[in-house]
Amino acid sequence: MNRKLLTIYLNDHLAGSVVGSRLAQRIVRENEGNDYATKVAGIAQEIEEDRDSLRQLMDRLGIEEQRARMAMAWVTEKAMRLKPNGNLFRYSPLSRVMELETLTMGITGKLELWRSLEAVENGNRISGFDFGHLAHRAEAQRDAVEDLRVRAAREALGGRNS
Repeated sequence: MNRKLLTIYLNDHLAGSVVGSRLAQRIVRENEGNDYATKVAGIAQEIEEDRDSLRQLMDRLGIEEQRARMAMAWVTEKAMRLKPNGNLFRYSPLSRVMELETLTMGITGKLELWRSLEAVENGNRISGFDFGHLAHRAEAQRDAVEDLRVRAAREALGGRNS
């Protein structure tokens, strides 16, 4: 394994997991009282568990968390809120679509992380890490969020309000 590149790769994914976790929590908060919040809440919990798995893997491999990347992730998540959504100060149906779309992309990135780690493991099992299982869970998360995104797009862009 190329330790330098692995360190960068895992820290980039850890930073992405921070953004994804905060985004999922915001979706839940902004959709409180509706079906979107209920469905994303479970996924948000799994995203946090996946982030913890990544941190445990990094610890096991002796890879330190790069605080500058974590700070950039925090700033990125805050900046994502500034996009136009059709309402100046409120959450809108377009906000929901865009946030679910972004979450789908983030989960897809996580899926590729687990698949890549499984591919480079070359039979050298890392005790306690089942990358195939983590990839399968990411696929289920992605599919569930994608279903919600399609529904939100129909509601927002198709003229029906939720």
